[in-house]
Amino acid sequence: MRAARGGQGPATWGQRAIHTALVKLGPDAPRYNLRTAAPVEPGLPPATALGAFTELLHLHDALRTRLVERDGDLVQEVDADGTLPVAVLHRDSAERAAGAAAELLAEFAARPFDLSGEWPVRLGLVLVDGLVRQVALVLSHTASDGWGMRRAVRDLTLLAGGRSAAELRAERTFAQPLEEAAEQDSPRGRRRDAAARRHWRDKLSRGPRAQLPRPDGEPDPQRRFPLAVLRSPELAAALPRAAARLRTSDATVLLAAAATELGRLGGQREVLFQVVVGNRFTEQAAEAVTTLAQEGLFHLPELAEDFAATVGRCQGPALSAYRHSGYHKPQLDADLAALRASGVEPADHSVIWNDTRDPLAVAMSDGAAGAGAVERELRFPDTFPARPGVSVAVDVVAVPGAIELLMVADGALLERPQMAQFLCGVEQLVLEAAGWAEGRREPVDSRRPSGRIRRP
Repeated sequence: MRAARGGQGPATWGQRAIHTALVKLGPDAPRYNLRTAAPVEPGLPPATALGAFTELLHLHDALRTRLVERDGDLVQEVDADGTLPVAVLHRDSAERAAGAAAELLAEFAARPFDLSGEWPVRLGLVLVDGLVRQVALVLSHTASDGWGMRRAVRDLTLLAGGRSAAELRAERTFAQPLEEAAEQDSPRGRRRDAAARRHWRDKLSRGPRAQLPRPDGEPDPQRRFPLAVLRSPELAAALPRAAARLRTSDATVLLAAAATELGRLGGQREVLFQVVVGNRFTEQAAEAVTTLAQEGLFHLPELAEDFAATVGRCQGPALSAYRHSGYHKPQLDADLAALRASGVEPADHSVIWNDTRDPLAVAMSDGAAGAGAVERELRFPDTFPARPGVSVAVDVVAVPGAIELLMVADGALLERPQMAQFLCGVEQLVLEAAGWAEGRREPVDSRRPSGRIRRP
């Protein structure tokens, strides 16, 4: 690769948070790797594909950034030049090329990255009759989150079509990790960090100590965490209508519905969520390929009897959570350790809410999915090992024609019927808020590993 901009500086808050998490995961760190494999139609000459990827490396510094621990601190080093190994495979048909790309993707994703010694990128090309027909791409989570990965794929497509990094950089402004770190280390950034950590200490000092009934004794470390998935075209259609009727954002409507259903499961009126926030509210952040792994703390002191009133009560705490979601994560961990040492056990913040929806992701999926009706479905496709510090984790995902709610829960706290009750309850609250009144959804039969629920 020809010379690009290089330099070094302190790591960003996002880089520090993910680096800390990967070190703790140890051999399990690869499960944080980001991955995508896609067909290339009608095919590209290898030189064109490699040229486009070289331009992508020039466009986004995060893809050339290594994280190095030096003098007790984490430093980012952006390389001005270097070489990225690329796996090139040859197959004799499109079907075999797709299979080879899937295998290559799995191999890339299963290996941890040497965060200090290699670029956080792995690339593979599969050729048929001399043309690239499949691309496999894996990024370390220290370089990007899911939002940034989608930007990288979009930009790679533009570059493969003949655009240049210089042209794209001239058309838009976006944060690069070195500038991001400099802003965070500025007086304004330090004030923001201090305010966010103060917000966390305050909420965790006053919030609920347990949100779900807990069995006596120590939890079984071998217990399983079931995964429930609700795919709902009705929810996707009703959500914007409900938001318009309630005069708020659709994200707040969903958050309020989740808070209401968690309160019902736990039998209490106070709710505390960790809310995963991408901080993509500005153009500079929205267009960046970087990792912004920050969590906000959403604390609702009391649910209302009426759902519309609960939505209104959620707006202030939600805004406060988003405003205080950027901070120095290792320092926050030290703050919470000091809180415990003072005799204050922090509130239960083991419930995680992650609204991942991104309009670009829906547009990209729509283009690849083609036509066809989407069927409503509730299923339990998998179980996972115990997740320390997590009781419930819910992801909101936009898919073509529907919204999916993915829920992982501690099997010692919630059984499958209760998980189904939560997901169907969230959906039902939104439908009712949209004015689509109908009978409450019935949960799936927990005796079956998966199942479908159709409209009554």
